[in-house]
Amino acid sequence: MVKNTSGRGMRDLRVRVKTARGRKLSSTRWLERQLNDPYVQRAKAEGYRGRAAFKILELDDKYRFLVPGARVVDLGCAPGGWCQVAVRRVNSLGEKQGKKVGRVIGLDLQEVEPIPGAEIHVLDFLADGADDLVKDWLGGPADVVMSDMAAASSGHKQTDHLRIVALCEAAAQLAFDVLEEGGTFVAKVLAGGAESELQSLLKKRFTKVANVKPPASRSDSSEKFVVATGFKGMPEPEAD
Repeated sequence: MVKNTSGRGMRDLRVRVKTARGRKLSSTRWLERQLNDPYVQRAKAEGYRGRAAFKILELDDKYRFLVPGARVVDLGCAPGGWCQVAVRRVNSLGEKQGKKVGRVIGLDLQEVEPIPGAEIHVLDFLADGADDLVKDWLGGPADVVMSDMAAASSGHKQTDHLRIVALCEAAAQLAFDVLEEGGTFVAKVLAGGAESELQSLLKKRFTKVANVKPPASRSDSSEKFVVATGFKGMPEPEAD
């Protein structure tokens, strides 16, 4: 009996995509990666709008901030996967009998397809008065402010890093205005060295700041997530 040493006896289960005429090689590689990504497949099977849902699931499994009854604000919420997770975990539909019922507010610059249990608003969170609107919609301060936002890519790694850090800093400033004491801030950043000021700022406002790369975050991505817990509240203004 001759052994098969060519490896062809093992079936290749990976989906391969041919580069079609007019399609860039980079697009073909992206499509191939999507088709072979287990998180993409799980998202479809479990009804989530994207694989990013598993990032917030994994972060919450570790830090437990999306608890029943929590009031949550999701910045840049499109396409809505993070809101879907929040709805289930904070019990905003009241499906968990005997548990507190939470609230989920999603904000984005564009229209987002409705999500049962979430209240979606088209709003630039950088606009004047955005914090007051958010608190009005929630009926009080938030327990969690979270953001999976990323600035549009310029193709220049350092520039993109600076942009996303600036976006994260802006999200943090909104969080300072709307969070209840003891609240949590979760946001995506890119590793690159320019986020030291952000880290310093968060450490002044929260009792604990962790930097995490959840398993659902692709290994070839420089993204990580900052999870700041135990909001201390805004400092009292200094007397003249």
